[in-house]
Amino acid sequence: MNAQFLLAQPSDQEIVLNLMSDFYAIDGYPFDRNKSQKNYQALLANESLGRLWLIKNDNNVIGYLVLAFGFSFEYGGRDAFIDELYLKEEYRGKGLGEQTIDFVNQEAKSLGIKALHLEVERHNERGNQLYRKKGFGGAERTLLTKWL
Repeated sequence: MNAQFLLAQPSDQEIVLNLMSDFYAIDGYPFDRNKSQKNYQALLANESLGRLWLIKNDNNVIGYLVLAFGFSFEYGGRDAFIDELYLKEEYRGKGLGEQTIDFVNQEAKSLGIKALHLEVERHNERGNQLYRKKGFGGAERTLLTKWL
């Protein structure tokens, strides 16, 4: 199987929001469709925030990828966070996640990104294995979040 990556367009909004809803449901995270719709529109309207790609296989949308930009003195400048990476269940374990990580690595380099970050659920063994295989490693730190 081969993955294709297409920058999301405004017309893709419903497809992406449906995929997001499925993704959030995996671990029981709340999904606010209105908030996600506003964020989708904001991201597409301002390239300085990041990128969102549809992941396709044989012209079928099978997932999506969100890359959010940041800046870090520690990491040498522009960095990015793989904010969301989702593949439909029936497409997992077929090498498409690996192709997606290879794609985002290449795109990040071309965008001048110095470091990529991501978070993965502890129970997601396949995800943890893939990310470590692709060079991601623990920074011996804990990601803390405060909602504002």
